[in-house]
Amino acid sequence: MHPVAIFHSPLTSKFGIPKQAGLVSNLKGTIVFEKEYRNPDALRGIESFDYLWLIWEFSANKHKANSLMVRPPRLGGNEKVGVFASRSPFRPNSIGLSSVRLERVEWDTPQGPVLHVLGADLMDGTPIYDIKPYITYADSHPDARSGFVDTHSWTRLQVELTDEHTQRLKAAGFTDSDIQQLISVLEEDPRPQYHTDPEKIYGMPFKGIDIHFRVEEGKVLII
Repeated sequence: MHPVAIFHSPLTSKFGIPKQAGLVSNLKGTIVFEKEYRNPDALRGIESFDYLWLIWEFSANKHKANSLMVRPPRLGGNEKVGVFASRSPFRPNSIGLSSVRLERVEWDTPQGPVLHVLGADLMDGTPIYDIKPYITYADSHPDARSGFVDTHSWTRLQVELTDEHTQRLKAAGFTDSDIQQLISVLEEDPRPQYHTDPEKIYGMPFKGIDIHFRVEEGKVLII
């Protein structure tokens, strides 16, 4: 298989990527097609769909999966389930599947048509192998069971961003939308779930800026 497009995101490392698509619904990303697919005919009618399926590669996972058991973050990173009963990125074939919201199509750019999407769980530079429309009557199962996800809750963190940090981000070119996206990403707690040291400082790049923080009593404190 060969990529049809490349995903672009403010998140340029694996650390900080939302654990599932749709969790950070305001996180913006763009899909830029490879040259041979930049014909508008390939996208004709796509603007009439609200959501898309992306089939992509866990390209930042350079080592081959060596176990058929994995430790999902939702289970605290301690309990194991089978790889095919999880959405772990460490799989026999490094293929990802995500449903994202199509915000708009920018038809005329120097890079051909560009898709603007929301809520993706892909890092910057991820190769996309296929795009398919999300169809409610076939893809939606609102009464379906979701295994261990149904029995293990996920608590969002509270992010404390001082006026000083806000001004520093804006001086670096951040918009209000960029700042809100950053806050939403941090609310989802990017730390490994078995990390509980309130003094440990974490760092992640967002739109080219290194964001350092620690977590104490359910609060993200920006350093």
